[in-house]
Parts: sequence; C-alpha cells; structure tokens
Amino acid sequence: MRAADARPGRKRVSSRAMLEEAACELFLEQTYAGTTVEQIAQRAGVSRNTFFNYFDAKSDVLWAGVDDSTERLSEQLAAELPHTPPMRAVRNAFLRTAAALSPGAIPLAITQWHAMGVAAELQSSGLPRFLRMASVVERFLNERTGLDAVGRFPAQPAAFAVVAAAVAASGVWARAGVARRELQSYVAEAIDPICDGFEA
Repeated sequence: MRAADARPGRKRVSSRAMLEEAACELFLEQTYAGTTVEQIAQRAGVSRNTFFNYFDAKSDVLWAGVDDSTERLSEQLAAELPHTPPMRAVRNAFLRTAAALSPGAIPLAITQWHAMGVAAELQSSGLPRFLRMASVVERFLNERTGLDAVGRFPAQPAAFAVVAAAVAASGVWARAGVARRELQSYVAEAIDPICDGFEA
C-alpha cells in the first residue's frame, strides 16, 4: 500500500473502502477481466492516481483484507511475551488476528469468485500472499527459538502447516453462510493439532 491520499476532506480509510466497494460491484457486473482500474476509480468518484495510493495493482483489491490480516498477525506475534512457548505464541497471535475479523470482512471474491471471473487471478495472486504470511511466522519462530532454518526447530514446515490450516479454516468460515460461528473458533480447530504437534 502506498502513501495516503493527500486531498483535503477525504479520509484514507473511506477512500479505500469506496474503491473496494466499487471494484466488487464492477467485477460482479462485468467480471474481473472486463474491468479496468480507470472504471473502478470512476465508480468510486476518485482519480486513477488515488487508486494507486492504496493499491499497487487491480488484483490487490481482491486481497485487501488478507493483506491487512498479515500485517495484524505480524503485530500480534511481536506482542507475545518472551516466555510463551513458540507455537503457543503463534496460536495466540492467529486467534487474536481472527477475532478482529467480522463476518462483514469476508472478501466477496471468496464467495462470489465464479460470478466475478476471478478464479485464475485468485490462484496467481494468492500464492505470494500465502508465502508472505508463512514467512512472517517462520521469521518469528526462528527469532523466538534462536535457531536458523537448519536448527532443531523446523520453523519453515511449522509456518507452512499452520498458515495452510488457518487459510483452509477461513475458507470454510467464508462459505458457511449465515450459520457461521466466529472465525477464531474455526481457526482454533484447524491449527491446534499443528501447534501442539510442533511444540511437543
């Protein structure tokens, strides 16, 4: 995400929210491939340059909530007390991050991917985000245990496993409809066996 929109009278969060809403509307109306950045900006009532104040590319709109969650996860990991066992700290951070997401935070691209025509884009732009989140967890584990990638603690496999489980749980949550429970309960069920196994 780039520098905030400097125009007076327009709040940073509201501008971004308007762009996200406009993009989702257009993707549903004319598909992802049929929508341009210019059209998104026009629908939101802002300039093309304003779009790029918030997003580096059109695909970033699909992942705004996920990117925010990765930043939040990094902050939550940094806030963990030094004496907390590493995988317990990871579990705590994931659950606090999940607790901050309301049902309204579900990206429409996850539940309306077919109508938006974003299946291929989700696959290509999703992998870098998965790897980024895993690297955040791996770095934390290496710092917390004082070991590098060839040390006793398998930081990379642990990070990949817990992120994959959390992502899978988020998908189940998003597709659960109005009967869905709080996200953190899905995430806890998915990551608890992994955290316990690697901590043992």
